[in-house]
Amino acid sequence: MKVLCILAVLFLISTKHKSFELSHPKPACRYPPSQWCRSLEIAIECKVRALAPNQTVPRVALTLYYESLCPDCRRFITKQLFPTWTMLQDIMSLTLVPYGNAKEVLSVNSPFSCQHGEPECRGNMIQACIIHLTGTSLAFQVIYCMESAANVLNAAEPCLQLYAPSVSWAAVDACVTGRLGYKLMHGYAVMTRALNPAHTHVPWVTIDGVFIFPLKMKPPVCTGAPVKLSRSGCLTE
Repeated sequence: MKVLCILAVLFLISTKHKSFELSHPKPACRYPPSQWCRSLEIAIECKVRALAPNQTVPRVALTLYYESLCPDCRRFITKQLFPTWTMLQDIMSLTLVPYGNAKEVLSVNSPFSCQHGEPECRGNMIQACIIHLTGTSLAFQVIYCMESAANVLNAAEPCLQLYAPSVSWAAVDACVTGRLGYKLMHGYAVMTRALNPAHTHVPWVTIDGVFIFPLKMKPPVCTGAPVKLSRSGCLTE
């Protein structure tokens, strides 16, 4: 039931936003998705239904394999996953893997090559270090802030200061430029290579270890057409 709930919300949000530009669509109510469950009054106005989570049932493990500069990944994070997580984080266990179509290479300058170039490698490692230093819950808010910005890399430091002020940018930079950042990225490389079936594009989503995105069929509780992504610029080369 929890899996169906998460899939339903992903579908309802995706079919609601028929345009996938990075600019924010006009909401159905006066509040953004992150505020829908702030109070009963807001929930009523935005027509949100919420159920108290059953603590005896394990959380649904959702893992997102993505790249920091991939346009389709940015759209999925900002328009589908973050609003879904905001409403259903009590029943979700989220894992973020900022690696995607990157490759480990033998190079003096950098042990990784990324589909969208060196800036994406840096963006991936910044987000990996933020996840390590803050934990997934705070990190996802920082990452959402970054991916919503016009320039992902330039937004990293102000987004960190906004959502995780207890973590210094110096600590993130030390992680990125030191051995820890490379160790974290190697771990993500191992996780990505272990996918079965192997990923063919990003964003790549698994629920409880099973690949589900893009969805081939709708859950029974959903209505509307399945989401379709252009995947422009994010196919495995």
